[in-house]
Amino acid sequence: MKQRFLQAGQIGNTHGIQGEVKIVPWCDTPEFLCQFQTLYVDDKPIKVRSARVHKGNVLAMLEGVSDVNAAMLLKGKTVYIDRTGVVLPEGRHFLADLMGLEVIDADSGARLGVVADILTPPAHEVYVVRGEHEYLIPAVDEFLVETNVEGGYIKVRLIEGMRSDV
Repeated sequence: MKQRFLQAGQIGNTHGIQGEVKIVPWCDTPEFLCQFQTLYVDDKPIKVRSARVHKGNVLAMLEGVSDVNAAMLLKGKTVYIDRTGVVLPEGRHFLADLMGLEVIDADSGARLGVVADILTPPAHEVYVVRGEHEYLIPAVDEFLVETNVEGGYIKVRLIEGMRSDV
């Protein structure tokens, strides 16, 4: 079951004395996070008065946060977004939806394991698949044959040497 609210970042610090907060985004881009008019902290909605990208982070003015003291109370808190109404481009998925999916070898039909973690280095994501063995599978077309979130599986095509525990 897909979660309605997804972790999208963490309030890392304050910015200035007017109550602005610096959010470290956990999204593909900080611009994605800037599009939301409401963020959620501690299960409570907070309206975003303004948001802008600054050095790879999001600087946001939040309703009810009007000075540095109020902003300090939010430091370290996780920021959530509501997935309702978010339309992702074709072939893109929220990482949270991929976690736990069964991974199947497209050629043999063998079950390799489940997506246990997703690494996010600069080039592309890498799925950490754990089962009888552990696999590190780059999330690129050469290896991903089919991603079916609703069906609960990902079909992959492996090459020799992809097992990380060999």
